[in-house]
Amino acid sequence: MKRIRLKMVRKNLLNIPEYPLPNGFQIRLFEKGDEHNWARIEASVDEFKDEKNALKHFTKEFGSHIDDMKMRCLFIENEQGEAIATTTAWYGDLRGNGEITGRIHWVGVIPEYQGQKLSKPLLSAAMHILARYHSSAYLTSQTTSYQAVNMYLNYGFEPYRTAPSCEEAWSLMEDTLNRRI
Repeated sequence: MKRIRLKMVRKNLLNIPEYPLPNGFQIRLFEKGDEHNWARIEASVDEFKDEKNALKHFTKEFGSHIDDMKMRCLFIENEQGEAIATTTAWYGDLRGNGEITGRIHWVGVIPEYQGQKLSKPLLSAAMHILARYHSSAYLTSQTTSYQAVNMYLNYGFEPYRTAPSCEEAWSLMEDTLNRRI
C-alpha cells in the first residue's frame, strides 16, 4: 500500500469512548528512565531503525519536557511489569498559527501484544488527559496504519485535509476500510 501521511482532528473532547483494559495489564504514567521503554516500544513498531535512534529522537523532542511527560505520557504494563505499549497526550500547533491544540502522539504497541485489545483503552486514557488541558485534539498517521486510522475514525477523529495528497489518501482509506469517510 502506498504510504501517505494523514492528519485527523477531533473538534471536541466530549463523550470519549470507554474500553476496559484486559486483565493482567495496567496503565501508568511516565516515570524517570521510561525514555528507554519508549525507545524500545517505538523501535519495535519500526518507527525508528533501532532503539539508539529512537532514544536520540526522544531526547530531541521530549528531553526538555520531562515534567510534562510525567503528566502526559502513558504506558501499558503486562503482568511482569514490562512496558509494552505507549502513547502521549501531547500538544502542538495543528494549523501553524501558534494556537496550541491537544495531540495524540506516538502510539505504539509491541508487535507480540498487538491484537490484544490494548490500543482502545490506551487511547481513551490519553484522550481523558487531553481533555484536562485542551478542548480539541489532532493526530498524524499514515495510510499504511489503516487499522489505527479506522480506530481513530471510530473515536470521532475526522480527516484534516491540507494538501492535494489528502484526497488520494482518504480515497485509499475509504477503499481499504470499506467505509465512507
